[in-house]
Amino acid sequence: MTTLRSLFVSSRPLSWVNTAFPFAAAYFMSTREIDLVFLLGTIYFLIPYNLAMYGINDVFDYESDLRNPRKGGVEGALLDPSVHRTTLIASVVTNIPFLAYLIWVGSSASTFVLALSVFAVVAYSAKGLRFKERPFLDSITSSTHFVSPALFGLVIAGASFTPGLLAILVSFFLWGIASHAFGAVQDIVADREGGISSIATVIGGRATVRLAFVAYVLAGVLLLVLGFPGAIAAVLAIPYAVSVLPYWSITDEQAGTANRGWKRFLWLNFFSGFVVTMLMITSALT
Repeated sequence: MTTLRSLFVSSRPLSWVNTAFPFAAAYFMSTREIDLVFLLGTIYFLIPYNLAMYGINDVFDYESDLRNPRKGGVEGALLDPSVHRTTLIASVVTNIPFLAYLIWVGSSASTFVLALSVFAVVAYSAKGLRFKERPFLDSITSSTHFVSPALFGLVIAGASFTPGLLAILVSFFLWGIASHAFGAVQDIVADREGGISSIATVIGGRATVRLAFVAYVLAGVLLLVLGFPGAIAAVLAIPYAVSVLPYWSITDEQAGTANRGWKRFLWLNFFSGFVVTMLMITSALT
């Protein structure tokens, strides 16, 4: 039970919806069907995908996580070394059956997107790749973790990529970059002590917060091209942008205080998900 609890915490349950919902929404709005691909794809991006993404991270970040006061709860597990091997095995074992099915029923294009998604998950943390330690590439890779499930859902559903749909994807990608960048600010001190580079350790907390603010605003502006009711989603960028404003002039020594803003971000995601769901229902009915 202790091992199962460790795996559960490591998979970041609060973040499950952030990857499952984009796939489910993209697939359903493209096909208007709830079929086996929808069900298994949603389950995959809900739990196994997150276990791999965060579990691999917790294993290879153990030394730096020891110095990080945020770790050991909902914001990240502090995995005991005794379960590191089990975590990696569980990540592989839970992922393979779903991946095999989704490749089998998909096309070459959807398989490519899925492969890119899984590669981003592994490359972010695994030894020898460690994209999370490559400034700017870290934020791009992290955003790929959340946008690629949506892109996979669209491609496997055979969706047509209209200008509006492309605007949604680019907006979502900017949101992901902003969110990762702002999240990195709170860890500046711990990352520097652990010898880890990130977008925030390189350009500093102040510049990173301002970059996140601009990316959030641009994400909202892009959604204005959708027309009613989609353009209403542009309003969702406002609370994210406002949430980072208190840290506009933050110093690197004060970087840990950005954790308060990050906690607001976690709950903002649920509010945004609710609004997007309502907009999807409205769009479907009209």
